[in-house]
Amino acid sequence: MNPTQVAPEISIIVPTFNEAANVAPFIAAISNAMSSGKWEIIFVDDDSPDGTWQIAKTLGQSDSRIRVIRRMNRRGLAGACIEGVLSSTARIIVVMDADFQHDETILPQLIAPIENDEADLMIGTREESAGDQGFSARRARGSRMAGKMARLALQFDVSDPMSGYFAMKRSLFEDLAPSLSTSGFKILLDILMSAPATLRVHEVNYTFRSRQAGASKFDARAMLDFIALLVHKASNGLIPSRFLLFSAVGASGVIVHFLALRAGLSYAGLSFGVAQTLATIVAMTCNFSINNVLTYQDLRLRGVMAVKGLLKFYLVCGLGAVANIGAANWVFGMQQQWFLSGLVGVIVGSIFNFNMSTAFVWTRAARAKR
Repeated sequence: MNPTQVAPEISIIVPTFNEAANVAPFIAAISNAMSSGKWEIIFVDDDSPDGTWQIAKTLGQSDSRIRVIRRMNRRGLAGACIEGVLSSTARIIVVMDADFQHDETILPQLIAPIENDEADLMIGTREESAGDQGFSARRARGSRMAGKMARLALQFDVSDPMSGYFAMKRSLFEDLAPSLSTSGFKILLDILMSAPATLRVHEVNYTFRSRQAGASKFDARAMLDFIALLVHKASNGLIPSRFLLFSAVGASGVIVHFLALRAGLSYAGLSFGVAQTLATIVAMTCNFSINNVLTYQDLRLRGVMAVKGLLKFYLVCGLGAVANIGAANWVFGMQQQWFLSGLVGVIVGSIFNFNMSTAFVWTRAARAKR
C-alpha cells in the first residue's frame, strides 16, 4: 500500500456464509449508495463451502475498497462482526448483511449523525408495517417476541434492539468489545446491554426486504444464544452464556437417561445394574453430541478428535458425579435436608463438568488438531 494513501473513514462490516451470489450485486449496491467519501467493505466469511470468500477476494484484487477475512474453524455472527470491526481503522463502522434485506440506501442517514457528532449509535429499524416482508410467519412472531423480551432488559428506549443493521463509532465499539459475547446472534442487543447510559442512540426506519440469495443465519442455536445472553447480562456476567446452554443440554440428558433405563428394563429384560450402566453411557453420549453441535459449535470436534473428546467427556462426567455426591453428602451432614443437599450436588456437579469440559474436551488446541 502506498504510505501516503488515506485510510477509509467508514468500514462496512459484512458477515457472510454461503452468499456467493450476493457478493458482486452487494458491492455494486453499496457503491451506488455511498457515492462519496472514503469507505471500505470488509467481508468476514466463515469459510463458506460455496466460495463466498474467494469471490470477494477476486473482486478485491481490482478494488482496494474490498477486504476479506476468511475465518477457519470458527462460527458465529457476533464473533464475525467483532473480528471485522477490530480489523478496521476507520472512524465509523457499519454492520449489515449482504442478502439485501437491509436497505443500503439509508446508509447516508445512518452515518451522517455520527460524522457530525450528533449520535454514537445509529440503528436501522425495521418498520412494523412492512417489517415482516423478509420473514417467514413463524420467524416474524419469534422476532417480535424476542424484541419485547429484549426491551424489558434495556436501559435505552429502542424500538428494534434485535436489528442487525447499525452504525457506530469504532472507538466506542472497541471500548465495549471485551464485554461482548463472540457466540451471540444479535450483537446490537449485546452492545446496548453493555454500553453506558450516556450512549446517544437514534434510529432510522426502513422497509425490511426479502432475502435475494443465501440462507438465514437464524437457527435453534441462535435462539438459545439470545436467551443465554439475556441471562448473562442480567447476572452482570456471573453466569456465562455457554454454561446455560451446557446446563440445558444436561437437563435433557436426564430425560434420555430415564428413557434408556426404561427401555433396558422393560424391553431388553436387563438387570437394573446393567440397564442403569447402559443408560448412563447413552445419556453421556447424547449430551456430548448435542454439546458438540450447539454449546461448543465454534469448537466442534470431528473425526478422530470427536472420538477422543467423547472419551474425555466420559471421564469428566465420572469425576463430576464424584463431585456431585461429595458435595451433597457434605451439605446433608450439616443440614439434614435432602432437597437442598441434592440441589447443591447438582449445581456443583454441573459447574465441575462445564469447567472441565471447557478446559480438557473442547479446547482451542483440540480444534487446531482437526
